[in-house]
Amino acid sequence: MTCRVQRTNILLGASALGLVWGLAGAAWAQDVEPATLDEVIVTAQLREQSATEVPFALTALSGDMLESLGVQDFEELSAFTPGLLVQNQSPNNPGFVMRGITSDSGEATNEPRVSVYQDGVSISKSRGSWVELFDVERIEVAKGPQSTLYGRGALIGAINVIQNKADIDAFDAGGRLAFGNLDYTMVEAMVNAPLSDMLALRFSTRMKTRDGYVENLLGGPDYNGFHTYAYRLGLAFQPNDAFRYDLIANYQTDEAPGTSFKAMAYSPADPTTGAILGGRDPWDGAALTPAGTFDGGKVLGLDRTVHGVTGIGRFDFSDALTLTSTTAYREFESYEAFDPDGISLPLLFAAEDAQGKQFSQELRLNWDNGGAFSGFIGAGYFHEDGFQRTPTEFNERVALAQLAGLLDGNPAAAGTTALPLAAFSSPALIDPILAAFGIPAPFIPGIRNNLKSSHIETATNSSELESFDLFGDVTWRPTDRIEFALGIRWTQDDKTSGISTAALNGRSILGGLLAVQQLQGQIAALVAQGTPAALTQAAALGAFANGVVFQLAQPGAATAPVTAAFPLFGLTFQPTAGNGDVISQDLEDDGVTWRATARYALTDDTNLYANYARGRRPAVLAPRAPSSPFGAPAFTFVDEERVDSYEIGAKTAMMGGALRLDGAAYFYDYTNFQTTVQVGTQFITTNAGQATAYGFEGQAFFSPSDSFDLFATYAYNHSRFEAGIFDGNKFRLSPDLRASIGATWRVAVLGGEVEVQPTYSWQSETFFDNDNDRADLQTGNFVPDTAVDEVQEAYGLLNLRVRYAPSDANWGLELFGDNLLDEEYIKDAGNTGDGLGLPTFIAGEPRTYGATLSLRY
Repeated sequence: MTCRVQRTNILLGASALGLVWGLAGAAWAQDVEPATLDEVIVTAQLREQSATEVPFALTALSGDMLESLGVQDFEELSAFTPGLLVQNQSPNNPGFVMRGITSDSGEATNEPRVSVYQDGVSISKSRGSWVELFDVERIEVAKGPQSTLYGRGALIGAINVIQNKADIDAFDAGGRLAFGNLDYTMVEAMVNAPLSDMLALRFSTRMKTRDGYVENLLGGPDYNGFHTYAYRLGLAFQPNDAFRYDLIANYQTDEAPGTSFKAMAYSPADPTTGAILGGRDPWDGAALTPAGTFDGGKVLGLDRTVHGVTGIGRFDFSDALTLTSTTAYREFESYEAFDPDGISLPLLFAAEDAQGKQFSQELRLNWDNGGAFSGFIGAGYFHEDGFQRTPTEFNERVALAQLAGLLDGNPAAAGTTALPLAAFSSPALIDPILAAFGIPAPFIPGIRNNLKSSHIETATNSSELESFDLFGDVTWRPTDRIEFALGIRWTQDDKTSGISTAALNGRSILGGLLAVQQLQGQIAALVAQGTPAALTQAAALGAFANGVVFQLAQPGAATAPVTAAFPLFGLTFQPTAGNGDVISQDLEDDGVTWRATARYALTDDTNLYANYARGRRPAVLAPRAPSSPFGAPAFTFVDEERVDSYEIGAKTAMMGGALRLDGAAYFYDYTNFQTTVQVGTQFITTNAGQATAYGFEGQAFFSPSDSFDLFATYAYNHSRFEAGIFDGNKFRLSPDLRASIGATWRVAVLGGEVEVQPTYSWQSETFFDNDNDRADLQTGNFVPDTAVDEVQEAYGLLNLRVRYAPSDANWGLELFGDNLLDEEYIKDAGNTGDGLGLPTFIAGEPRTYGATLSLRY
């Protein structure tokens, strides 16, 4: 099954850019007086300059532009940023995709590929990276390897959120109040207060809530809602022109009623009666397992807190020499309970408990005396501790039925596509499955009775990182028109990776059956060899397997004493020694990244550039649970991922600044491409070998008059694996084409001005896993997934904002609508349930609308 799409010309993006250029030409020919677009001054190269002068692809949006577009989060930002796609399953599980490369892993041992920064401080760990975008000065999205400028995690790009700092010169205050459908409510407030001629305080907040848009058919809160509260306090101290220190504290909490991981192969049903409650499409209502019995009985939903403090000091030794110090401490804690199988029966319930703490210090010395040479040198320290704990609960009877392909019983006999939970204790259903496992008839009743309605196990991965950086960058300008730059960064990492796995309420009876099944396969292979040694080994394994079957059938088998003859079997993973001991290994890793750029100023407002850069994702130790109870876990060394990037581009400001255009073409060559594969319910980092990507990005902003603005973006990205099991596949979450276009009309009316702003964003076909939903790559799952349905075809979203601002007043009113055509699409598919033959699907947002009242003092 593929999702319904709106058929759209794949040349939309190119046409949009052409439209901007055509309107610019028409305005020029008709001698229409164009308006000047505000120029965004950026610090992407760690110095202030015009975005036009930066010799790599960069999208910089001011706070005013973000507010005009209605951008409140990273997902909305990516719709208007070529080369960037952000997927938001929940605030706890965002995926940042830059030019085809995804950074979304929640494992504590994994390294990010796309750096996310808040005022120059890395917040890149997936579970702590989602922050609200409010009271923002600007956002800079730098595409391509940026390790030299941004540090160890910027393999393929960086997003830097520059927040508004306290202003010593003037008092300012404002706020917004919004209401909409799905009980949407948002409140924003900001107060900036000078306390003296050298001290100022700034406080800002955003509080927003919205009910879920996928109905909960079992009662309770609907899925995919949010309750977010974010606060910021800034303090600025500037005793003189040579020194300034900013202290910024951020605090954010996110609560959500649960994510609609929904399996489309089964109708949502009442688990008690088996009655069908709704349709199978992702945007139809869902009936998910509401709670588990572990960790105090957690219910579906998210509870997440992110907070930190950043201190930024700047001291000007002279007009040419500046020292910048950035010190930061940050923590995140998140707990998300979810139903990974997406069906009404309690086959599997899971949670993720992730925590992280980090401290960083960076010192950077910039020099620029206006001569031929300028640059900076610096050093950084980064320390991070984190863990990810994933408790899971199985109903072994339902899981056994799924393994046998009989999850819904016999539709012909039952007359329905669902069975009530009680049916999975029935001998008529369970006994034939056990017989098919080769269990002798006398033992079947005992094993059936011992199958657990609740088997709980947990796995925890942990990491401690200590990292040092030395970096530098020099720019040479032999003439006023020509500029060359060379940068380099050396990084040293000391890592400790750990893993702990445990069965929390006794052995898994079903896990024991699966172990016996594996032993039967080994016995058959040994017998086929026919040698005396092989036959002797087969006999020993047969005796062990028979002993296990006998003990699995005895009363109290789940909690019987652990012995060599009757191990503590897990189900999806086996326990470490001591049923939960932490096993760890150390890794020392270092590497060098660099960049070389050249820029030629064709005119004062037009620049051509070329660059080459080496990006690097540090090596990791990927832990994996033991293959047998109390066995040794495996630590897989995954080599550093490297990318060689080649980019050429042009940027221009024309018609007195009324038209701004830029475009870039790039080619990436990857070595040791790190990817994640699912083994059971675990996700393991592995080396997928070689990969390449190439593409083009363009963006245009045009203001032909004071009453009309137009913008367009376009991105083409061809990312493919070139070796290994994924050879020829597309990168996950990487559509080949994305485009957006928007316009703003301002019309004078009696007593004020009306502003109308439609925007449209579009993307082509998207796969959600690197396996591209190929059946031959999913045979290793517990239950193979042979359906080709985990793909989103091309679709587009239409948004509209209409504003009214009265003359000589400090208030304004906005009416807004997002996804006005109510396009039905999915934002993710596959997920943990894929390993059980139950891929799940998350519906995208439907049509939403509302009104916002703004006040400004």
